[in-house]
Amino acid sequence: MNTRGSCPGCGADRLLPGPPRQPGGPTCAPCAGIDADFRCSRCLVEGESYRSGICVRCALRDDLTALLLTPADQALRPPLTALVDTLCSSGRPASILTWMRSPKVAALLTQLASGDIQLSHDGLDQLPPGPAVEHLRALLVQSGAVPHRDPYLARFEQWIQAKLAPLSPDIAQPVERFATWHHLRRIRTMAGGERSLRGPVHSAKQEVTETVKFLTWLHTTHQRTAATCTQLDVDAYLATGPTTRTAIRTFFVFTKSLNINRTVEVAHRTAASTPTLDQEQRIAWIRELLSGNSESLPYRVAGILLLLLAQPLVKIAALRVDDILLTPTEMRIHLGKDPTPIPKPFALLITQHVKHRPNLATGNGPSSPWLFPGYRAGTHLHPDTIMVRLRGLGVSLLGARNRALAELATELPPSLVADALGYSHQVVFKHAQAAGDPWARYVGTRNPLSHNKGGN
Repeated sequence: MNTRGSCPGCGADRLLPGPPRQPGGPTCAPCAGIDADFRCSRCLVEGESYRSGICVRCALRDDLTALLLTPADQALRPPLTALVDTLCSSGRPASILTWMRSPKVAALLTQLASGDIQLSHDGLDQLPPGPAVEHLRALLVQSGAVPHRDPYLARFEQWIQAKLAPLSPDIAQPVERFATWHHLRRIRTMAGGERSLRGPVHSAKQEVTETVKFLTWLHTTHQRTAATCTQLDVDAYLATGPTTRTAIRTFFVFTKSLNINRTVEVAHRTAASTPTLDQEQRIAWIRELLSGNSESLPYRVAGILLLLLAQPLVKIAALRVDDILLTPTEMRIHLGKDPTPIPKPFALLITQHVKHRPNLATGNGPSSPWLFPGYRAGTHLHPDTIMVRLRGLGVSLLGARNRALAELATELPPSLVADALGYSHQVVFKHAQAAGDPWARYVGTRNPLSHNKGGN
């Protein structure tokens, strides 16, 4: 009763409840000799009757209408109507009905309709955090009932307050200045663009956390503050702990700019080694992900983009379907200034993935713009999800990206590799020089992977 397609008997595209016909698959009711009308009495779409002769989608609309579209405040009606339409357009309406049966979800929807929960991000922020609230938020954003808000920025603002709460005033005051005047202000200027704030927020959290640790140690051990700290204090602290302690450098750059403490200097940290795969390992992993069965299709495609084109997982996760460009002769992917051609074996794998993207049934819908749709409505797959799956296979993520970038930079002019793959010239030239690249002094002006024009 859930099988649809072209009937091998009459060729009609409809419900196929009948037994398979040889050759061919399941058949429609008339061709199978089934004397029954499977159409919904309301929408006339063929399907299994869910309630009193109507299909599950119509039953879902009835339940949502009764729950949401009788609000006390009539101003709520348009945005809640949009939410109902979004939920009813789900590829699996039965799963929405199951979701609504949760007492937590039912309470949220009831309070939303009555106006007890303000229809805004601020209103949702007042609720106890949890998956039900965040899923509802994602649905409201997708329906247009509330505007898009970068989740990393919002969580960072809340995180700062929680981080400052247990600190003494001597420590909390400089940390608050650093976290809000430097990091939060900088991250807010990045919001609203296509770039994900995940990386900047993660880096800011690490620097704030290390600063709190240092100032706590300084106060406990030497009874000094950020203003009275000495170079000897900092040197002793850095010499007796892990390399993550060097993250306090940004804090002292900030204090120097405000004339809080101009005597302390913290040098840049240089990594002792750069993890990398050898080329044979890289080729073996490419071959495995291209033709093996060690992972499902989405993660094989993500792994190929890492190993073949040196793309970081944050960027892979945020790729859109329209970043894949089809021409009469080839497939290209938009990663940098110019679209980059994808070799045919990998293009076939990506084409297969685009046709069978997961996570479209319950919230995102077929119109989702993401190449890797996430589990929540309107979101892409989280980079950490891809990271866990590829690490589980045994792929060294940083080593794979470094090797791919080094190989590309030795085969092609580094400046053109940077433009094609979306890297800075400085980063690619660094990899090229480390690999002994003969192109290291070449400065290019166009994508080497594009078609040759004018005989150049």
